[in-house]
Amino acid sequence: MHNYFVYILECSDKSYYTGVTNDLEVRLLQHENGDDPLSYKYFRRPLTLRYWQRFDYIEHAIEFEKQVKGWSRKKKEALFNEDWNEIKRLSNLKKK
Repeated sequence: MHNYFVYILECSDKSYYTGVTNDLEVRLLQHENGDDPLSYKYFRRPLTLRYWQRFDYIEHAIEFEKQVKGWSRKKKEALFNEDWNEIKRLSNLKKK
């Protein structure tokens, strides 16, 4: 069994960053330490982990990451609260 994670970070400017990794703890340390000065998050530290989900298959994690990256701020915040009714409601609004 493998571990892959989709995660959402809240940056100091209140923006959200969504990523995927096979080692959540190490990846969070890399983000917080600013290992890549060219990254979106470098000047937006400190970062707060708002959400994560584990997957067995990298394909599923990447698919979910791409899906979430397209979501509105409100929809991501509903995900933080695991408010599936609100996620569905917001999805239906977009379709109209």
